[in-house]
Amino acid sequence: MVRVIYDEIFKRAVSKTKDSSVQKNIKNKISKIIDNPEVGKPMGYGRKGTREVYVDSFRLSYRYTREKNLVEFLDFYHKDRQ
Repeated sequence: MVRVIYDEIFKRAVSKTKDSSVQKNIKNKISKIIDNPEVGKPMGYGRKGTREVYVDSFRLSYRYTREKNLVEFLDFYHKDRQ
């Protein structure tokens, strides 16, 4: 079982989301990531070492450390903010 950490930036961004369908999709994506941490798209350049998944028109950013068996959820933002 992977250990999970939620960054403060991630918590704040998710708490600002008012749409219940988006919140439900976030929970579904989090459970999929916990089941299979390598499901997200690996990022490059300045965000190397992180992964992203799509949640409607938003992006959920996280880091998976295989050696520590750790998933750290970093950020949740709108795709236009990239």
